[in-house]
Amino acid sequence: MLNIIDALPQGLLSLESDELYRVLKGPTLIHLPGRRQPPLFVSVLLHGNEDTGWCAVRDLLQEHDGRELPRALSIFIGNVEAARHRQRFLDHQPDYNRIWRLSEGETPTPEHKMMQQVVAEMRARKVFASVDIHNNTGLNPHYACVNVLDHAFFHLATLFSRTVVYFTNPGTVQSRAFAALCPAVTVECGQPGQPYGHDHACEFLNACLHLSEIPANPIAPGDIDLFHTVAVAKVPEDLSFGFEESDCDIRFVNDLDHLNFRELPADTTLGWVRSHNPVRLDVRDEQGRQVADKYFRITNGEIRTATAIMPSMLSNSVRAIRQDCLCYLMERYQSFFESAQKKTG
Repeated sequence: MLNIIDALPQGLLSLESDELYRVLKGPTLIHLPGRRQPPLFVSVLLHGNEDTGWCAVRDLLQEHDGRELPRALSIFIGNVEAARHRQRFLDHQPDYNRIWRLSEGETPTPEHKMMQQVVAEMRARKVFASVDIHNNTGLNPHYACVNVLDHAFFHLATLFSRTVVYFTNPGTVQSRAFAALCPAVTVECGQPGQPYGHDHACEFLNACLHLSEIPANPIAPGDIDLFHTVAVAKVPEDLSFGFEESDCDIRFVNDLDHLNFRELPADTTLGWVRSHNPVRLDVRDEQGRQVADKYFRITNGEIRTATAIMPSMLSNSVRAIRQDCLCYLMERYQSFFESAQKKTG
C-alpha cells in the first residue's frame, strides 16, 4: 500500500494536490538527501482537502531546485485518493490522521499497517524532527500543537507560532506516534487555499531544515502562549443540525467559527434546540468521560456555555463537524511553567 522512493518523480512539482494521483499510485514516502543527517520528516495531505502542506513542500523544493537541501528530508504524501476529490477522506476510507496508533481492542487495517511502516522507516533513519501540516475549516489563527510537555517540542513549535496547544486526545494522530521518536509538532495553517498559509508553512519548513539542533534549554514563559485541550465536543449522530435550517434538532449561530480562540464567558449562546426534542452534546474529557454538563446547558431553548471556555476548530461546515468534531475546548496552561520554576527556584 505504501510506495517508498528516493527521488522526486518527474513532473511532481508542477502538480496541484488534486492532480497528484496522475503521478503517485497512492500514499508515498519520498526520501531526499541533504547536507545534514538525520532527516526532517514532513507529512502532508493526511486530510485530502487540506492542501497547504503540499503547496508548502512544493514551494520549498522548487526554491532548492538544483541545490542541495540543508538537511535530508523525508516527505510523506498521505491520502492522494481523497486529495483528488478534495475531501478529508472518502466514504470507504479511515481518517488518515486517526490511524497512527491502535486504539484498545482495535483490529489493525491495511492503513494502520501502512502508518506503522512509515514510523518504522523513520525510526530506522533516526528522524531529527517531525512536522505534520494541516488546515482547518473554521476561522482559527495559525498555531502549533504538541503532545508532550517538553522544551525541545516547545522550541520547535514556537518557530511556527507563539500560540501552542497541548493535547493528548485523540491519541491516534501522527504527532503522538512520532513524539516517541523525536520532537514532533502539528501546525495548523488556517483555511485551505490561502497564500499566506502556504508561505508561512514553507518558511517554517525552511527554518527547520536549517536547524543544526533543536534547543533543549527551558523556553521563557513570555515566549509562548500555551493552551491545554481539556475536552472534545461532538454532535451525536442521531441528532440533526445546521445553521440556516429551522427543521433540525440543533441550529447553531451563523458565525459559529468566529468564536474560535476567544475566551467565552458563561452563558454565551452557541445555538438553539427544538423544544420537543431533548438534546445533549457529546463532550468527552481526556479520559473519555462524559462531561457535557460541565461545559454546556440548555436554557430557554438555547445551547449556552455553562462555564468560561475557549473553543478551537469550530466550523460552519456540517460535513467537517460530522467527520471530526464540533470543537475542542481549551484552557490556558500555566502549571507546567509554575512547576518548572519551583524545581529551579
